[in-house]
Amino acid sequence: MSDVEEFRREARSWLRSHLTGEFAALRGRGGPGREHEAHAERLVWERHMAAEGWTCVGWPKEYGGRGATLEQQVAFHEEYALADAPARVNHIGEQLLGPTLIAFGTPAQRERFLPPIVAAEELWCQGYSEPDAGSDLANVRTRAERDDGGASRTGGDAGGGEWVVTGQKVWTSLAHEADWCFVIARTEPGSTRHQGLSYLLVPLDQPGVEIRPIVQLTGTSEFNEVFFDGARTHASHVVGAPGDGWRVAMATLGFERGVSTLGQQVGFRRELEAVIELARRNGAAADPLIRDRIARAWIGLETIRFNALRMLGGVAAGAPGPEASIGKIFWATWHRELGELAMDVCGAEGMLAAGAPYDLTDWQRLYLFSRSDTLYAGSNEIQRNIIAERVLGLPKEVRP
Repeated sequence: MSDVEEFRREARSWLRSHLTGEFAALRGRGGPGREHEAHAERLVWERHMAAEGWTCVGWPKEYGGRGATLEQQVAFHEEYALADAPARVNHIGEQLLGPTLIAFGTPAQRERFLPPIVAAEELWCQGYSEPDAGSDLANVRTRAERDDGGASRTGGDAGGGEWVVTGQKVWTSLAHEADWCFVIARTEPGSTRHQGLSYLLVPLDQPGVEIRPIVQLTGTSEFNEVFFDGARTHASHVVGAPGDGWRVAMATLGFERGVSTLGQQVGFRRELEAVIELARRNGAAADPLIRDRIARAWIGLETIRFNALRMLGGVAAGAPGPEASIGKIFWATWHRELGELAMDVCGAEGMLAAGAPYDLTDWQRLYLFSRSDTLYAGSNEIQRNIIAERVLGLPKEVRP
């Protein structure tokens, strides 16, 4: 048996034996559009995983991980999704910030921040987008200034001063549940675009931070506005050199589109199979147009999977190709269209709420929340520009 298959069997066995008792009711809970479900209970599950050594499996062992290979990480995420295990509450810390700190952080930063991520004791959110800098991240206006006077109130190394952060972030996923935020801020006055940005680690439980949930079409509030009004963080809490934040931020985005996408596709397949079953049960499958759209959805999902495997193959070889740029726009569009297909399969019943005043069915929630898929993490329009200009080398769009 190969190491990958042995690792897969170990993960499958552990999930089968531990998603029982108090955790059995968590199967299928959480996820996009449903992050409000059983958050406290899912955090208990996450910490149970940590105690058993099943968080951060791809991290090097010296940082608390299992040192799993890329293939083993894929196997774990697939098995986790196949077990219908609850959505992870520590995804941003484990999949985004942790690898960034391993790659760019100082020894002191790794020692301070990595163990609480492994243990799921500190939760993180991502402070990138702003009202005027969503997909155009280089237009960041949140600023941070050094204050080297007085003793630090925000931890870090002794002395050294602090960064004082002022500005606004928006569409900040799970900020209302997070303890810390990694923030892209402009630290060099007069700088523009990609220059003069820094990657700061900012505690959220302090004066000068206000978090306002954004009520979405689903009636839930996974996304938030975050206002910084003189919020502080220790001077040592900058990842990479001051002014080098763009390079670090782009690396984080690369980690975001990593091995966990294979687990995401298992969830997509489960949703598609449920749509097919509904179409058979209510007679919608008799419509040749519905059958054609179902067939196209199945083909599209296979294409997404093979593109992801091709992307991971390039990463393993040390030369990631254009697949990462293609992947986001493809799966986001596919998932949005699946939501539209689901509502058409539901027919007239899809217009009726499950209960008053706004209790949505799973299909309605899928349809409404998947509208955001083509917007967050870079809108489809921005992704097309990236593919055209950076991957295909076409002339750049004329900008004022």
